[in-house]
Amino acid sequence: MRVVREYSFQTSDGCEIHFRHWPTENPWPERAIVLFHRGHEHGGRMAHLVDELDLPARDFFAWDARGLGKSGGDRGYAESFSRLVKDADEFVRHICQKFNLREEDIAVVGQSVGSVIAAAWVHDYAPRLRAMVLAAPAFDIKLYVPFAKAGLRLLARVARRPFVTSYVKAKFLTHDPERIRTYESDPLIVRPIAVNVLLGLHETADRVVSDAAAIRVPTQVLVSGSDWVVRKEPQRRFFERLGSPVKELHEFPGFFHDTLGEKDRRAAVEKVRGFLELAFSEPPEERTLLTADESGPTREEHDRLSEPLSPLSPRGLFWAATRLQMQTIGKLSEGIRLGWRMGFDSGSTLDYVYRNRAGGVTPIGTLIDRVYLDSIGWRGIRQRKLHLEELIASAAARLKEELKPLRIVDIAAGHGRYVVEAVTRAGLSPESLLLRDFSEVNVEAGRRLIEEKGLGKTARFERGDAFDRASLSSLDPKPTLAIVSGLYELFPENKPVLESLQGLASAIEPDGYLLYTNQPWHPQLELIARVLTSHRDGKRWVMRRRTQREMDELVAEAGFEKLEERIDEWGIFTVSLARRLR
Repeated sequence: MRVVREYSFQTSDGCEIHFRHWPTENPWPERAIVLFHRGHEHGGRMAHLVDELDLPARDFFAWDARGLGKSGGDRGYAESFSRLVKDADEFVRHICQKFNLREEDIAVVGQSVGSVIAAAWVHDYAPRLRAMVLAAPAFDIKLYVPFAKAGLRLLARVARRPFVTSYVKAKFLTHDPERIRTYESDPLIVRPIAVNVLLGLHETADRVVSDAAAIRVPTQVLVSGSDWVVRKEPQRRFFERLGSPVKELHEFPGFFHDTLGEKDRRAAVEKVRGFLELAFSEPPEERTLLTADESGPTREEHDRLSEPLSPLSPRGLFWAATRLQMQTIGKLSEGIRLGWRMGFDSGSTLDYVYRNRAGGVTPIGTLIDRVYLDSIGWRGIRQRKLHLEELIASAAARLKEELKPLRIVDIAAGHGRYVVEAVTRAGLSPESLLLRDFSEVNVEAGRRLIEEKGLGKTARFERGDAFDRASLSSLDPKPTLAIVSGLYELFPENKPVLESLQGLASAIEPDGYLLYTNQPWHPQLELIARVLTSHRDGKRWVMRRRTQREMDELVAEAGFEKLEERIDEWGIFTVSLARRLR
């Protein structure tokens, strides 16, 4: 049996995460397996797999998720399920740095909720893992109380930090008497779970299952045939939709939910071992997504949304009625009226969304405007702004530590509010701040904002084409931090995006930084395409989503290395920080 060592690290929000490490005899391991435990449990409950998998040349790691086991945080609580996914990203980045590992030499094995965390991490953050094993992923938990989810949503609205307690007894998790005994006597088991985490798990699972085509990591799914805790159908749908060319699904008749802790788990463990050994014996997949704009799931989705609907079809009538409503009574709302006049993707609309002050004709118009501003897409936009501010401050701190000047350029700044407010709120003093936009309306509004904020001495706003590679290459002074926010998402083709990124790579000083955004998911994509209009041509606003892996590959192709990422709790917008390689 291997000796276990115990460590901890601090997440970006200051939570102490405990983890276990089972090292090989090799002091510089080249491969590692990371274990993600079930809900309510902790990493120690997966320790048996270290020896049972019989992979002596691999290091093993297992965390205790926040609020569980020996980790910090309120018991059973996280501010959101997406915070747990971010913790997973920070955990793997930490062990890569501490133990000299690379993402592409890591495989993950998850159970139940741990499987959903792993799958969401791979979907949202696009780590280039060697392989992923998902045992009984909790994509749809069986809630035996009628209308349970509706009741939980109501409870989340009316109560402060409500919790529910797990009803599952150990005898319904496994047939193994020893596993039952240790579960029932384990003082680190946390039975309560926060309602917001449970609801977030459900929403994240729905999103990941529906968009599993975005996942390219070789994946094995293990299904328990007699699972009392989760439903099997979403596990099969996830597997069918997986975008990875290397995938396996195995079902084990009679198994309860604890697939890798069952009495007769040897068959399942052998499947995992074989899959991991094969994955580590093959080089990482090199298939490119640079041409995903020409074919593939997001291209097909874009083309479907671009096709007009039959006006007499049920969907055609529904969207026509929605559009009519937005063009009539909707115009009582100041924001909707602005969208029809300037474009719902215009800098003017975004500036209005950022300000988040409802207005309209009559109190009804103001109420409509509040509903409009509170739509999930605009909430995501405002969260993206906060993430931009965080990473601008992070990049500035990195540059200060490296004794380099802070010279900022935003090549499609809209009105420039998010950059200007990020600079002023963080108390930054950039050597130069250059904002650019193609729209004269935005340029004039941005210049007024610069004067209003008292930045006229160091900041300027000029007209510029964000896709003109030569113009970007000749930026003066050379930026040490370049920002591209909300631009590439509006253009389905990859060639101009790559040209823009390559222009920035030529302009940014070596080891300088790039902040870029992406939209890997949007629940209102069809509403946007069927109803709203774009500022570019006044026609329908049809977007092609880019998976995070596709966007990161474009950035890497231009000569940048991704360092960190932020994503909102709904999985709509990401903000990433990258460094220009020498």
